[in-house]
Amino acid sequence: MSQTNDDALLNKSALLNKIIETAHDHLFVVDAEGRILDVSPGCSAVYGMSREALMASNVNQLVAQGVLSPSISQQVLKTQQPCQMMQITGTGRRVLAEAYPVFVDGRLDCVVSRSMDLTDLQLMQDEYALLQKRISDQLKRGPDAGLSEELALDELEIRSNAMREMAGLLRRVAPTDATVMILGESGVGKTAFARQLHQWSRREAGPFIDVNCAAIPDNLFESEMFGYQPGAFSGAARGGKAGMLEMADGGTLFLDEIAELPLTLQSKLLKVIQDGQVTRLGDTQPRQVNFRLVVATHQDLAQAVEAGRFRLDLFYRINVLPVTLPPLRQRREDIPGLVNLQLARLNERYGHNRVIHPSLWNELMSHDWPGNVRELENWLERAWLTSMGDVIGAPGQTSAETYAPVTPRGSEVMAEAEPVEGDSLKDMLERYESQVLSQLCETANSTYALAKRLNISQPSVVRKLRKYHLCCGGRQRRMTAGSSIKA
Repeated sequence: MSQTNDDALLNKSALLNKIIETAHDHLFVVDAEGRILDVSPGCSAVYGMSREALMASNVNQLVAQGVLSPSISQQVLKTQQPCQMMQITGTGRRVLAEAYPVFVDGRLDCVVSRSMDLTDLQLMQDEYALLQKRISDQLKRGPDAGLSEELALDELEIRSNAMREMAGLLRRVAPTDATVMILGESGVGKTAFARQLHQWSRREAGPFIDVNCAAIPDNLFESEMFGYQPGAFSGAARGGKAGMLEMADGGTLFLDEIAELPLTLQSKLLKVIQDGQVTRLGDTQPRQVNFRLVVATHQDLAQAVEAGRFRLDLFYRINVLPVTLPPLRQRREDIPGLVNLQLARLNERYGHNRVIHPSLWNELMSHDWPGNVRELENWLERAWLTSMGDVIGAPGQTSAETYAPVTPRGSEVMAEAEPVEGDSLKDMLERYESQVLSQLCETANSTYALAKRLNISQPSVVRKLRKYHLCCGGRQRRMTAGSSIKA
């Protein structure tokens, strides 16, 4: 029996050694006293010391010598909690490190840490910033300097310098496989730009898989993204199903509202990005996938990282080429082209040839369009459908109020949400959120309807309503500006 146990320990030791020696990331194993027990071979180039020299040292000495700044293992030894941080090595490399404590019989035995070198990624971002500046300088010499004469392609209608700059930048990075993160308010056209980026890329003939992370219920997300084998769970399709990651092979995967991606799936997505392999639910064999990743969000991901809602390592993986699309109110010169493009679509769809009456243009150009392009398109369709003739907004057809863009009630809520003495920014944002939800709950018949209205997932709506003691259908207790919102 003792011999069997000894053999098992030897097997585990050999397995651990093989994992460390072949690891792509840089691995450190440190005992409870800070002594370095083992490191992966790749650490030498990053930390500027041989593997043997590292293993003859301890983390306190490495910090004193400037090899680690700071030491994540040292931090975990103090707190006995998992940790994630950025480190600057003695060779000037910038690495993202994470470390985990290992307990034996309830006592801290060692700390295992791994790090990824992000220096090359930082250089790529610096090159991106330089490229963006060059494009901006070209535009200052003239709106067409250095850019193609025709930028209004497919879903895009571009006249403003700001959007021409973004389109020119995307056209230049399209031939690469670099991950692009498109930022901007809801409705600014992030999906349209992602689709255009795909059409400009060398993957144009491949699939464009559009995934709205806020629209898929949490309990279905893993099976939808990763797919499943026959019999993987109750109700699974008899022949199994390929997930969206697998379907994007050879093309572009667009993850809209990536900030809504559940934390458990963020780590799995990161592994797919790193390894280029995806494993279906119920399967043991990984499948190779090769796609270009494009993500989008209207949220501040850096703030989500600080709040613990988004993984830092995934943030650095996707934040390679960030592109910010300005809201429509900051590029009003794009409005006429967007109106004409949407009218052409509506005329083709419904079989009529309607135009905008000149009297409406002043309203269209002066409205702030808080919902951006999406709001403009929806307003045009409503105006098109309610028009009594071929001229939308012609005098005498109906009241002018029918066609006037409506300012959402959210502006009234903002006016109500006056700062209270002693409140933090978080308190004020929560009060505003509770008031918006309170108003919308009066007309929403279900949490699904409210989720669709807010463009977030239904489980997120349920959590928010529970937080503020609200419910749909007008039965909730109204929250006022002075109400406590802490449950």
